[in-house]
Amino acid sequence: MLVDLRKFCRLDRVRLVPSKTVSQFPPMGTLFLEAFADMLQVHNGRDDIAKHDILDSIYAMVEPGFEIGYALSSEEHGPRELVAQARRAEEVGFAFALISDHFHPWTDRQGQSPFVWSVIGGIAEATTRLRLGTGVTCPLMRTHPAIIAHAAASATAMMPGRFFLGLGTGENLNEHILGKHWPEPDVRLEMLEEAVGLIRLLWGGETVSHHGRYYTVENARIYSRPPEPPPVMIAGSGRKSSALAGKIGDGYIGTKPDQEAVQLFENAGGRGKPRYGQITVCWAADEAAARKTAHEIWPNAGIPGELRQELKLPAHFEQAAATVSEDDVAKVIVCGPDPQRHLDQIRTYQDAGFDHIYVHQVGQDQEGFFRFYADEIMPQLGRIRPERQVAGTQAARRR
Repeated sequence: MLVDLRKFCRLDRVRLVPSKTVSQFPPMGTLFLEAFADMLQVHNGRDDIAKHDILDSIYAMVEPGFEIGYALSSEEHGPRELVAQARRAEEVGFAFALISDHFHPWTDRQGQSPFVWSVIGGIAEATTRLRLGTGVTCPLMRTHPAIIAHAAASATAMMPGRFFLGLGTGENLNEHILGKHWPEPDVRLEMLEEAVGLIRLLWGGETVSHHGRYYTVENARIYSRPPEPPPVMIAGSGRKSSALAGKIGDGYIGTKPDQEAVQLFENAGGRGKPRYGQITVCWAADEAAARKTAHEIWPNAGIPGELRQELKLPAHFEQAAATVSEDDVAKVIVCGPDPQRHLDQIRTYQDAGFDHIYVHQVGQDQEGFFRFYADEIMPQLGRIRPERQVAGTQAARRR
């Protein structure tokens, strides 16, 4: 249970704004918070509120870095539905959202794939607080980096302080459509690095001519742009892409709780930058129904290895998923109405080093998911702390 500390203590006179999060300096930081919790309890004579609830409330105040977000699944929903979902996510209390940028869905059964920049324009007008990023856009082949720079500048002007650009090396599924050769992974990383540099150059507002290894721009200038360019978050999965994200990105995006990848990102220059992790769930009132929906709509979650980057058509993904069972999907997608399983998955990503976690709900019942997270998950988030932070607290208690 989180406690409104201001109701029984003059905390409005206290500013808890540490330069680091508590998890970065145990055990001294946790010793301080333990002592502070004792002081509040003794000073106010409140024995009806447990000390651990006071401590959890303090952690929620001094750990401002963690945020919960929502995944807008363009593969499953049309443009109007995505705009409505973004508005609802803001109403429920999600701090941010990422919207997928595909030309094709993963499978024909998913059935949608609207043009992401049109949808972003609608979301900009339908929301006032929700931060939005692309999750993720590929600037390699299908869309030239200059066009993405232009689109992202306009989106940022429409959502000042609320838009960020998520970039990655993409998939053959979406990038092959112009008839270009799908390059090998190392070349794709080289292309991404050049593309990011070019995008930032164009955001500078000057007339740009660029003749690079992969991209050419002549006499290009972006006129409609915000005073400050948007942050660029880079998606990574393997060792090289995670390290590149730390080198060129303002943040990291991952879809697995891979602590090694996060560490590579940090060691390459990403320390102190935000780390976004996507979890996929399928809430339903009945676990069996949730498992069935997840298997029918999102079987691609069970496709192993590098096939996700290499397959060309939704039909190919359906063929690859033919041997994926319901149990296989349930191993990687949290299915059903048990709050603890959802909280445990969030905790797994926190333990891996992610401080911004966004949730993809599979299927059409988005409203049921919103109510479930508003009632059962968000009130509990203040009690979820990374394992290394909990270990620091326990060590402080032993002392």
